Order: sequence, then C-alpha cells, then structure tokens
Amino acid sequence: MDAELLRKLIVQADTKIAMVVMDGLGGLPLEPGGPTELEAARTPNLDALAARSVLGLTIPVGPGITPGSGPGHLALFGYDPVEYDIGRGVLEALGIGFDMRPEDVAARGNFCTVNADGVLTDRRAGRLATEMSRELAALLRTIRVDGAQFFVETVKEHRFAFVMRGEGLGDALSETDPQKVGVRPLPVRALRPDAERSARVVNRFVDEARRLLADRHPANMILLRGFARYPAIPTFHERFGLRAGAVAVNGMYRGVARLVGMTVLDVGGESVADEFAALERHWRDFDFFYLHVKQTDTAGESGDFWRKVRAIEEVDAQMPRLMALEPDVVIVSGDHSSPAALRSHSWHPVPTLLYSRRARADGIAQFGERACARGSLGVLPATHIMPIALANAGRIAKYGA
Repeated sequence: MDAELLRKLIVQADTKIAMVVMDGLGGLPLEPGGPTELEAARTPNLDALAARSVLGLTIPVGPGITPGSGPGHLALFGYDPVEYDIGRGVLEALGIGFDMRPEDVAARGNFCTVNADGVLTDRRAGRLATEMSRELAALLRTIRVDGAQFFVETVKEHRFAFVMRGEGLGDALSETDPQKVGVRPLPVRALRPDAERSARVVNRFVDEARRLLADRHPANMILLRGFARYPAIPTFHERFGLRAGAVAVNGMYRGVARLVGMTVLDVGGESVADEFAALERHWRDFDFFYLHVKQTDTAGESGDFWRKVRAIEEVDAQMPRLMALEPDVVIVSGDHSSPAALRSHSWHPVPTLLYSRRARADGIAQFGERACARGSLGVLPATHIMPIALANAGRIAKYGA
C-alpha cells in the first residue's frame, strides 16, 4: 500500500495493538517430514489463539532473500526495508541510547579472536563477559586519529557500538567482518569516492586496536560491520497515528524501535516473563506495543533445535498474560527465519498469526509453518501486516465515495 495514501486514511480509535516478535521464529525439520521447531513445541495457548485468528506466511524483503534483523523488523513495522536501508551500526548505537549527530558514522563492533597469523578463530571471542568488554572498550577509547573522534560503547558480551565523529566522514564503507572463521579480517574499503578519508580513518583505528589488544586473548582483535549514518525516516506516530511502546532487552532491537520513534520501556530484567510484566505495567500508556524475544534466534543460530523449541514454549506460557489485557489486535510473528538445521538466518517465509474480533478466523487450531500455509492471509509481504492490523483495530477510514 502507498504510504502517503495510508497516512491520509488513518483515523484515531480507542483500540490497542500488540505485536509479539519471536526473533528468527521460522524453522525447518531436522529430517524430511519431521516437525519444525514451532511445530514440535507444545503451544496450547498459541494454538488456541490461532483458532480465533487469521494465519499466513510473511516475506520480510523478497522471495529468496535472507533478511537481517533490521530489515525484518522494519518490514513488520510497515516500512519498506529496501527504501529504508538502515545500517546495523545505527541500530546498535540507538539501542544503547547513544545520541547520534548528523555527521556521525556508526558501526556494530565485535571483539574477536585471531591466531598468531592474524586468522580469525572465533568471531565472538568466546562471547566475552560484558564486564571484560567494558574494560576493553575503555582501552579502545584511548585511540586517537587526526580528523575524527571515536566513541566505543559496550552493548553486551562481545558486542560494542562504534561511532566516529568528524567533518566530511562518509558511511559508504565495506565491512571488516568476513562472516566466517579461517580467514583474516578484511581492510575497510571506500565504496564511493566521498568515503576515502573515512576508510583511512577506520583502518588506522583498527590497526591501533590490533596493537592495544595483542595480549588480550581471547579478545585480541575487533570486527566492524554495518557502517551507517542516522537516516531520515518517518516516525511510527507520523505514519500510523499510534503512540508506540517497545519492550525489548537486546540493544539492537531497542535501537530499531527508537529509530521509528517508539518509546523504549524499562524491562527490569532479561527473561521473557520480565518482558510480559513490563507490558502489563505500561498497558494503559500506549496504543501499540512491540515485544521482542531474542532467545528463539539465539538457539536457531546455535543449531540447537530443542532449545529453540523450549524458547517458543516459554513465550506460549506467557501469552495468557497478554490476552488477559484484552487487546483489540494481536500479531505473533518473527522478523525472519533462523532454522537450527542451518544455524543461520534464512529466506524461508515466517509463520504469522493475526488475532482480532473483527477478523474472519480461519479456525485452524495450530500455530506452525504448515498450518500457516493453509491460512487465509496466504504468503504476503511482511509490510502488509501493519495495514491489516490497523484495519482490524478500526484505524483506517474508507477510501473513496
């Protein structure tokens, strides 16, 4: 749907929408004919909700395209992820509340491990303890390069946000992370002429980081990816007329929520139960709630099929708390698929459920990939979910006479 047309049709209503995003929800069977992680999970609450909902499979970016978490979330939020190509660095920086300026260039950083020959042996430095990461981030903040100021802020474990500030710095930069072990980190290259100086500055920083971290095994090197400036993007309120609150623990997902103008709420813990408790505390304060669950994706990328099953079951156990609040519309989906069988994100469409008293329920009492393939939503772009949710919440006016 045309974004400007949709904006003109938005009307206010006393209704509430809740979107539960199980990161990397979609999966694959471990063997032909077997269940996916979602199908193997015992989910009586989600199954009961599915029977009262419309089901389908969503495509975050396009057929056959494997999305990152940023594009996957933007699509669910109703933004074209190709039009709004947001670098991971901006999301990491916003996720920790860093106040980015227009001239800033941000990247996501990892502490990593290299051997004596400079070859990557662990891209995450053994998932370094957060306290150690803070110590090393402080060390990196001592690096000085003419023409740029650096900010290095710990996110969690091995992850950090890298921001450089200075006149004339461009973000058209290649990444140093080769996304695999057994090879050396890559030098940064300028992808456009206006980023040549930025490439030199970042390479100088990385060289100094290598020297400072040489004896800090396992975190004896860094990787940088997702270089980006803060983009111009309409807020959720401008686009949909919604006061939106975000419940997320991990920095990047808090960042993508902050990027579109959502109020990021204090969770007060890191468990799924803590997230649903935060939702309950703030239920009267917002029209729209986004609740993000990371554990499903972590298990999928680790190749742990049954841990992903347990993570889904943990969400299912909390769903009655949401339904007791009597939301007008509930969306349950994922930003992408992360099958444990592949140990990575994948291109597979994502099972999606949309509950509303105004919906023509499919009557399919199961929430899983094959059940969703039979649903009335069909296979649809993830960007269509928000307009459908708004219509079911009585927030889109009639078009035309």
